[in-house]
Amino acid sequence: MKRLFTNLTFWVLTAITLGILLGHFAPEIALYPILDEPLKGHFMGQELSIGSTVSEFLSGIFISTVKLFINPIIFITITLGIISMGDLKKVGKVGAKALIYFEVVTTFALIIGVALAQILRPGDGVVTNQVKGGDISKYTNTATDFSWWKFFGDNVTLQVLLVALVLGSLLSNYSGRERVVKALAFVSKYVFWGLHKVMLLAPIGAFGGMAYTISKYGIHTLLPLGKLMLTVYLTMACFVFGVLGLILRTYKLSIWQFLKYIKEELLIVLGTSSSEAALPSIMEKLERMGCSKPVVGLVVPAGYSFNLDGTTIYLSMATIFLAQVFHVHLSWEQILTIIGILMVTSKGAAGVTGSGFVVLASTLTAVKVIPVEGLALLLGVDRFMSEARAITNIIGNGVATVWIANNEKEFDRLKMEAAMKTES
Repeated sequence: MKRLFTNLTFWVLTAITLGILLGHFAPEIALYPILDEPLKGHFMGQELSIGSTVSEFLSGIFISTVKLFINPIIFITITLGIISMGDLKKVGKVGAKALIYFEVVTTFALIIGVALAQILRPGDGVVTNQVKGGDISKYTNTATDFSWWKFFGDNVTLQVLLVALVLGSLLSNYSGRERVVKALAFVSKYVFWGLHKVMLLAPIGAFGGMAYTISKYGIHTLLPLGKLMLTVYLTMACFVFGVLGLILRTYKLSIWQFLKYIKEELLIVLGTSSSEAALPSIMEKLERMGCSKPVVGLVVPAGYSFNLDGTTIYLSMATIFLAQVFHVHLSWEQILTIIGILMVTSKGAAGVTGSGFVVLASTLTAVKVIPVEGLALLLGVDRFMSEARAITNIIGNGVATVWIANNEKEFDRLKMEAAMKTES
């Protein structure tokens, strides 16, 4: 019993369950306003947001606090990793290999999303006037303003990644680098100590996030678009256990073991609907699992911008779903065009407000045969599908890091076995 009550996984699961119950049976409590208006701001390169209701406040406090650790951890991990690696050619090789991996795997995700949407046809039979719509103007307006320059300008994580790469490269040839390494290692120790303390608040964040989702949207909103929900979750599962499972099998690793190892992070993402909430923790766990520091530092941050497997699947399925709802017949040429557009636009999903919705709006605008107004149909159930997207994203980036570390012979299997045994 003592081991159970000191297990973070147990408390996160309990918090998610209590959040569902509160949101369903007492939504007025979950949505009770405690602030006059939401709090929003920027600090240390991260956009922070805390909602005005009880549930939003609890979830927002946790997510915003974790976000404060993201850029410092990325900076320290990459800088120390490159200095310890020494070989700058190898750093460039890892980066190039990661980008190629991201493009290949996300293309597979797009194709799987389109194929299963065409086979299962979740949009057939949907009566649009039975689905509660919403205001999509903020997404369509942002979609027309999107640019790659804006994407890189707004994505502070990528900027931190670039600065750390340059600084690490310069310090690797600096004669007095030992003093710098010692200072960074000292700071790193206390940054991760602080992160461990913050992660103890994960149950509070998961409770607030789940309570808000259920109380705000209600389980009843799932019924009209239930087939779409099931199709999306089924497709994500096929991708994780099929594609990502096969990728790990190339190095005789089990997807089941890996998922069990990162179960706490998956539950945090499930409760908060945010993959960022688990980013610092997943980086630490991958390093503890045997992936070298520079590989973790390079692949994970870049993956959060360019390897959004779950978001990519959702974007492709949502596009085909809306075509089916509005009885728009898509030729193979048009489907290939959609895949081609999403291969580019999906890479900006992490860098703009509204994420997938903005990218989806820009894609529909480019295709010009599917009414962009159809986005209003998805607003009611999007929050329920965001968990699937975020979970698939974090698993995809974890698998990418493990695969590239193995491919570069930067993976310690003895550390992996010890880490797996500790988590079991």
